[in-house]
Amino acid sequence: MRAMTSEPVPRDQLERILDAAAHAPNAGNRRLQRLVVIDDAATLRVLRMVSPGMLQHPAAAVVICIDVARAVEYGLPATSSGLLIDVGTAAQTMLLAAHALDLGSGPVTSFSKAAVSTVLNLPARWSPELVVCLGHAASTQPSPVGPHRRLTWRDLSYWGRLDRNANTVAGS
Repeated sequence: MRAMTSEPVPRDQLERILDAAAHAPNAGNRRLQRLVVIDDAATLRVLRMVSPGMLQHPAAAVVICIDVARAVEYGLPATSSGLLIDVGTAAQTMLLAAHALDLGSGPVTSFSKAAVSTVLNLPARWSPELVVCLGHAASTQPSPVGPHRRLTWRDLSYWGRLDRNANTVAGS
């Protein structure tokens, strides 16, 4: 969702979305993500200033952070791809929960981590990784950036083993 109204998102709906994230699949059940909720218009404005990928004007946002120091305490490298996978499962679960609540949502990964950390006064051990924008969908949406038709699973899926040497994918 790239266009949202200024109508506030009720706190109970935000809490339901956070609850969904808390139950998202997570490696080892370690729960190394920390969720920072922003629903203050002034803070959201500043967050947008340091987030060029935030095309929306959300009524709320959740910044998904990794508690890097805790990950290291568990014996994981601070750069472990598993940590980002857990961020992704939390984000996807939040996006689905927002949709179920008839809210618009959209992920943002284009932002200055240092600036977001400063704006939100995050502990040094937390690394902001993804922002989930939340709000009520505007009646009109901008045109998509990518393909002008909605892709189906058939466009994205291949059955069986692929031939790496072929110029085309067999069976597609």
